[in-house]
Amino acid sequence: MSTAAQLRLEPVTAANFDAVCAVEVRPDQSHLVSPVVKSLAEAYVHGPAAWPRAIADGTEVVGFVMAFLDVAWNPEKDPADIRSGIWRLNISAAHQGRGYGRFAVEAVTAELARRGATHAYVTWEPGPGTPEPFYLNLGFHLTGETSGGQAVGVLPLAPATGVVQ
Repeated sequence: MSTAAQLRLEPVTAANFDAVCAVEVRPDQSHLVSPVVKSLAEAYVHGPAAWPRAIADGTEVVGFVMAFLDVAWNPEKDPADIRSGIWRLNISAAHQGRGYGRFAVEAVTAELARRGATHAYVTWEPGPGTPEPFYLNLGFHLTGETSGGQAVGVLPLAPATGVVQ
């Protein structure tokens, strides 16, 4: 991983679209996360609720992250339960284990805090190879809920910093 000055989240544009769509996780992880192209289609369909970003290191796209913003979590049960968090995180197989995932999560949570969120949420598939240890290591805690069969984690955010409280 390069210096922090070269790491950034950037919007998906015509200039980086092909590189973003080429991001693929390891084959043993493909059942755990949707391909980037599906995420981009979901971003298009969900409009302002989706915040898709390329994870760039210098001029190279090394991953993709998409946040969800101000979504009614379970409107039938509690329409006032509005949440934001990480919808998708894909780090290319060749770039895993170098801190890019941590960088992306910290950058997204900082953005969420900047927007006024007090908590960040994430879901993950259970089972072999699950990213659960990754998220728990970053400070997320299981809520005891599931969403679409996925475990739900939450991370308290400090106001306007994205730092864990």
